[in-house]
Amino acid sequence: MFGSAFALLLTGFPVAFALAGCALVFFAIGLMTGAMPYAFLQAFPQRIYGIMTNDVLVAIPLFVLMGVVLERSRVAEELIDTCARLFGAVRGGLGLSIFLVGALLAATTGVVGATVVTMGLIALPPMLRHGYSRSLAAGSVAAAGTLGQIIPPSIVLVVLGDQLGTAYQSAQLALGNFAPETVSVGDLFAGAVVPGLLLVLLYVLYQVLVAWLRPALAPALPAEARDLGPSPVATVVRAVVPTVALIVAVLGSILGGVATPTEAAAVGAVGAILIAADRRGRRSAFIARSTAAALLALLVLTAFVDLRLGREVVTAGQSAGILLAAALCALVAAGLLHALWRLAADGLFKTIARATTDVTAMIFAILIGATLFSLVFRGLGGEDLVKDALSAMPGGPAGAVLLVMAVMFFLGFFLDFLEIVFVVVPIVAPALLQMEGIDPVWLGVMMAVNLQTSFLTPPFGPTLFYLRGVAPPEVRTADIYRGVAPFVAIQLAVLAILWLFPALATALPRALYG
Repeated sequence: MFGSAFALLLTGFPVAFALAGCALVFFAIGLMTGAMPYAFLQAFPQRIYGIMTNDVLVAIPLFVLMGVVLERSRVAEELIDTCARLFGAVRGGLGLSIFLVGALLAATTGVVGATVVTMGLIALPPMLRHGYSRSLAAGSVAAAGTLGQIIPPSIVLVVLGDQLGTAYQSAQLALGNFAPETVSVGDLFAGAVVPGLLLVLLYVLYQVLVAWLRPALAPALPAEARDLGPSPVATVVRAVVPTVALIVAVLGSILGGVATPTEAAAVGAVGAILIAADRRGRRSAFIARSTAAALLALLVLTAFVDLRLGREVVTAGQSAGILLAAALCALVAAGLLHALWRLAADGLFKTIARATTDVTAMIFAILIGATLFSLVFRGLGGEDLVKDALSAMPGGPAGAVLLVMAVMFFLGFFLDFLEIVFVVVPIVAPALLQMEGIDPVWLGVMMAVNLQTSFLTPPFGPTLFYLRGVAPPEVRTADIYRGVAPFVAIQLAVLAILWLFPALATALPRALYG
């Protein structure tokens, strides 16, 4: 069944229908051979209902909206241009700015396709024009664009956290623990912070090393290309501060325990819309900044005052806080409506809504197809087969994890990360998490780093296609493949470091959440 689905996916058939169709065919085979009862499929509607009512998955369209707004409103373009001018005075500085911008965009969008296309259109031509090696320039842009897969908030971490949370509860129930702790998306967000920053640091060190050893491959920019205008400080503040503020609002509210990932995604979506409106004239800028200040005041008020309604005893301070929160909410709502009206007047609202709907519908269609696939796979006894195979691996739990990592890395050459998460993780994670000594957060971060390589590995790495579509004609496909090879090696090195030092992924979640 798994082999048939894999072969069908390689033909280019739509993923959601390939998984669902393959599941239905093998369900029919199971009925005819008596391998599984018809009643087994009756659980499928309940599973779809569970997906549609899952609060965690609501974060997906909100994070997608946040990324699309920043990309379509040219906020990302301004950030890239400003950072390139800021760091252009040193050898390799343009490459360093690419990684800085990639990290900032990753922490605000989490949408790889939009980031790679934007950076490929804006950053790649000047890198080539100023003498950068074609392979180094292409590899730097591709690697920086994929940082959105590991630096939270990331769509990968959202879907992986949802799948691992379900798998961990199933594993604990199988072990006889009927009150298991949960593994949340927030745990994975916290666990991925240090590995994500480590990856950025290694990228930067590689760029510095290349610029030092082979200066001709990464020269400094001439003086005229580094001009920041009559007010350099104001230019940098305008480009960088809103993005950093959005990162603090989203990640800070999650890691600080003020908001769940879904609530923080809503804050991020509103913040991105306000940043886009800030670029639409003085009046819109004033309203957007006032609304952002009200939103920030709401977050601070939530952290210090209990604003829950319907309590039997309410103090005077709490009553005042509730009234103030209601006024701030009204101000945020009015400011958001004005921002949306301004985007609609400029013709951006329709394209933003369409792009967000397309990506969201694709993700949920794949999730529903993969759910049907995993249901039939379990009904045919596949889950027990996988569990027995992993348990029999030499080396115990370490050997089993190593095998799963190797399989996921191999599949990354041919399949998209969503296909791997929705098909492979529900099959192998329950068996792995029943083994002694495997931390679910560590396993999730290891999988996330491993899945990040799937964006850069030929022949079907999505980032390679995104970059090929927007790269200038002089950049050959071979240049892109050569350019990404060192960065794939760096990603594998981070995977090895996480294997040797699991605390890099587990220390921050334990410090924050115990």
